[in-house]
Amino acid sequence: MSKRTCKVLRAGPGAGMLSYRTYRKHPAQPRVCQPQGLPAAVRRGPILVTRPCATQLEQEVERRQRLGQESAARKALISSSYHPARPDVYNTLQDEALAPEFLAAAEYSTSPGADLEGLLQRLETVSGAKRIYRLPVLTAPFCQALLQELEHFEQSDMPKGRPNTMNNYGVLLHELGLDEQLVTPLRERFLQPLTALLYPDCGGGWLDSHRAFVVKYAPGQDRELGCHYDNAELTLNVALGKAFTGGALYFGGLFQAPSALARPLEVEHVVGQGIVHRGGQLHGARPLGTGERWNLVIWLRASAVRNRLCPMCCRKPDLVDDEGFGDGFTREEPPVVDVCALT
Repeated sequence: MSKRTCKVLRAGPGAGMLSYRTYRKHPAQPRVCQPQGLPAAVRRGPILVTRPCATQLEQEVERRQRLGQESAARKALISSSYHPARPDVYNTLQDEALAPEFLAAAEYSTSPGADLEGLLQRLETVSGAKRIYRLPVLTAPFCQALLQELEHFEQSDMPKGRPNTMNNYGVLLHELGLDEQLVTPLRERFLQPLTALLYPDCGGGWLDSHRAFVVKYAPGQDRELGCHYDNAELTLNVALGKAFTGGALYFGGLFQAPSALARPLEVEHVVGQGIVHRGGQLHGARPLGTGERWNLVIWLRASAVRNRLCPMCCRKPDLVDDEGFGDGFTREEPPVVDVCALT
């Protein structure tokens, strides 16, 4: 199935915080809403809705139309000119790169009679109410190898795209050539069996695309991340290293719910371990204390869910063609799944 992008245009107070190409035009009454959440507005109250002028709309549409072309050009140049420091990380994902606990949980999830209760015995429930879970994902040697490659690429003269518009430092994995060999098999072979049991109402059993990137936090660079929600049905966040203090994740409620940031839950990073949560869960990162923190973030998407309701504008998506996975929408209808009203 070919992938599509929702034509949602999010301009106004948070236009500079868009980290994905989703835009929708309403000629009679253009609406705008914050992407990845509302770092300022969420703290003050309800989601802001404004009416940008026609020129703003046109400029934003043109800017977003260039993003795919620029990304494709960077990927082509990297593919032809970049010399990796760790070619081994570009090999097809092997079980040796994955933590034994992760392999065991995935194996259980595909076994006859597997159920949620049995899976929960094989991972850590960070918050049952918020449905946030944690388990080891990557081995220490693989985290170190991947970090060596990422740092080598960072220091090279290759062009680099921002992971998203909230993070200034990091790497888009599809541009580096790690999508097909690393992220796709991770999603298809291991994550989907888990998420099918953990989040059946959020499309966990129907994941068919993703957006993966690595973010970096360091002194003099990004040190924290404002409150936001993701353009994803589900999100996996794996701490890769290095040595650091601070930078804990914090979680509120679902962005559609009243008092979504009341009494946020803080979760410390553990290198090699991944935190799984719903994309609509408001979250952010506390300021880094010392050292450097690198995290692998995978936005997991299910077109069976988002084709019915765009997770960012909460409306039926108005689609345009896009390259690669786009924003995970499809014109061909996948199987219908029952979806919770708040996802």
